[in-house]
Amino acid sequence: MIVHVTPRTEPVVIVGGGQSGLAAARAGLTAGLRPVVLHAGVEPVGSWPDYYDSLTLFSPARYSALPGLDFGGDPERYPSRDEVVAYLRRYAAGLDADVRTGVRVTAVRSRPDGGYLVHTDAGDELAAAGVVAASGSFGNPYLPVLPSQERYAGELCHVADYRRPDPYAGRRVVVVGAGNSAVQVAHELAGYADVTLATRAPVRFLPQRIRGRDLHHWLRVTGADLLPRPVLTRLVRHAAVLDTGIYRDAIAAGAPARRAMFTAFTDDGVVWSDGRTERVDAVVFATGYRPHLDYLAPLGTLDRGLPRQRAGISTTHPGLGYLGLEFQRSFSSNTLRGVGRDAAYVTAALAAHVSGRSRRRPAARRAAASGRP
Repeated sequence: MIVHVTPRTEPVVIVGGGQSGLAAARAGLTAGLRPVVLHAGVEPVGSWPDYYDSLTLFSPARYSALPGLDFGGDPERYPSRDEVVAYLRRYAAGLDADVRTGVRVTAVRSRPDGGYLVHTDAGDELAAAGVVAASGSFGNPYLPVLPSQERYAGELCHVADYRRPDPYAGRRVVVVGAGNSAVQVAHELAGYADVTLATRAPVRFLPQRIRGRDLHHWLRVTGADLLPRPVLTRLVRHAAVLDTGIYRDAIAAGAPARRAMFTAFTDDGVVWSDGRTERVDAVVFATGYRPHLDYLAPLGTLDRGLPRQRAGISTTHPGLGYLGLEFQRSFSSNTLRGVGRDAAYVTAALAAHVSGRSRRRPAARRAAASGRP
């Protein structure tokens, strides 16, 4: 049941129309808010169409749905990129929310009355009672800079720009990274090119299936999927690649080979850690992403590009929330299977803010924070 909590006419603006933004829109409607989703792309499916062609989810369909809509089909399959795109289209179509595509948010500024002004690339201003930054990180790939990188004349890209292996056929390629995407892409390329996977430490693997069940079954039944970041980081010290054995066996067989990370570039290749140089046609960095939040810079809420927040709630600006951050509240926060829980949490806080329920005297807030009556 939808509970109406605020007489204010301003919407809560959700920046980003991918899985996080759509989950926020649904949760916002349930919380009695009036969400407006602003998405820069041509349709509200996030960055999924831009991922590499062979990408599949790491979790089965039964564990990969947003609140309110199952994936359908075989619940044990691992949905492909295109299946996820089709699923998000269905999800957006079923929302009774104002979803605007082709609208890029360029800046968010505070209003004197405590609300926000959201500026777009079309020159429009939208008054908002609150803002949810759900723009993800695909638009902000992290590309490390190594010595002499600017001299390298070969092809250098981030995995965000990689689509398929065909253009690399017959070439010498180095893939940098030790995560799921790096290993998947290096394995795929090894069927077409001479490939080395460059990592700072040996790749660690996590079994995809345990006692005949997918790992995500065990994460669900044990509650590990909900562990907060401080607990999880004590239990899991290093990132690991989900694997049925295919990737571990392939690397052991040298297809792709694995070497310690190179230390520098040359004009036409790389310098390996043992000092040897090698000609390399292309280097693909699978080195992750950073939150894409430059439009929040006018608020002063970013610290070296990262938001100052706790569990998705801004610690600097009331009425500002975040979704889709890695480890925002749990291991699954930035995934299809986990973002719905975070969306309910963040929008409940925003609903309390815009209705005035969260407004207390400063002394009372300080007392609550310290545990004093």
